[in-house]
Amino acid sequence: MRTTLTLNDYLDGFKNKNRTILARAITLVESQNPEHHKLAQQLLQKLLPQTGKSRRIGISGTPGVGKSTFIEAFGKMLTDQKKTVAVLAVDPTSQVSGGSILGDKTRMNELAIDPQAFIRPSPSGETLGGVARRTRESLLLCEAFGFDYVLVETVGVGQSETTVAQMVDVFMMLLQPGAGDDLQGIKRGILELVDMVVVTKDDGDHKAIIQKAKHDYEKALQILRHEGRIPPVLSCSSITKAGLPEVKKTLDDFFSSESENIKKKRNEQGLDWMWQLVREGLYDLFQGSLSPEMITNSERSVLDQKQTAPQAALYLLEQFQKHSKKQP
Repeated sequence: MRTTLTLNDYLDGFKNKNRTILARAITLVESQNPEHHKLAQQLLQKLLPQTGKSRRIGISGTPGVGKSTFIEAFGKMLTDQKKTVAVLAVDPTSQVSGGSILGDKTRMNELAIDPQAFIRPSPSGETLGGVARRTRESLLLCEAFGFDYVLVETVGVGQSETTVAQMVDVFMMLLQPGAGDDLQGIKRGILELVDMVVVTKDDGDHKAIIQKAKHDYEKALQILRHEGRIPPVLSCSSITKAGLPEVKKTLDDFFSSESENIKKKRNEQGLDWMWQLVREGLYDLFQGSLSPEMITNSERSVLDQKQTAPQAALYLLEQFQKHSKKQP
């Protein structure tokens, strides 16, 4: 295969269901190279009519809850039912070295070699919300490729983890027995966004603990979501596979009963995405317009308490406006 691919190469690859081309297309949209970005947007524009047919499911949960184990078990159940599954697994990036583990394929041994499945680990980079900056584009590529399900596994639960809810149809929260500890570690805003809760590790002698956890989560959700739909709380075991069919049925019912709401939600997500890209673009433009020295001096003046933060911000914005007016 050629080192450099043209737009037609990518389109032919998608038409022929070439997984290697899909992987390279995702690499293309993740690239910071301006030329790659241009080609990626052309590709997405061409593929846009083929998107929108997958079921988009976001999966989040506290560290150690077993997200990867659940996704492998759930994904294998779907592929056994002749469904195709794409997994976009976002790995945490070190804020010190900038490196990321990218180990999801090693944690999903069976699904990684399943011909009906495709797993793509991506570094989260500096993006808030536990999702890579280009995850939305990757999701569209997987839809255009024809996958029945696209699962987005996020880094973990945090204040800005709600980003995942802005790109999927169903936001599923995985929680484990020990409701008190879990609930205290979860931001209220996240629980207000979830569409369903699944308590994991429902096996062995944990029945009483599981039932108490489910009861506690149900009560918490009734308080937080006293108006409108109350998210169902289920339980399952990724080891024994107990409860997984019920999770699948609940999802089927959701997609069936909420089809109009999902359509509306996707339209709103598209507009949110547009404005997010505008904000990111303006920030990049701002950073590129001012000298690093000017920005550093303003930061230092705030740290040394020579200026207030609003004063420094106003100064930088005024300099940005002056620079913009000089441009042809």
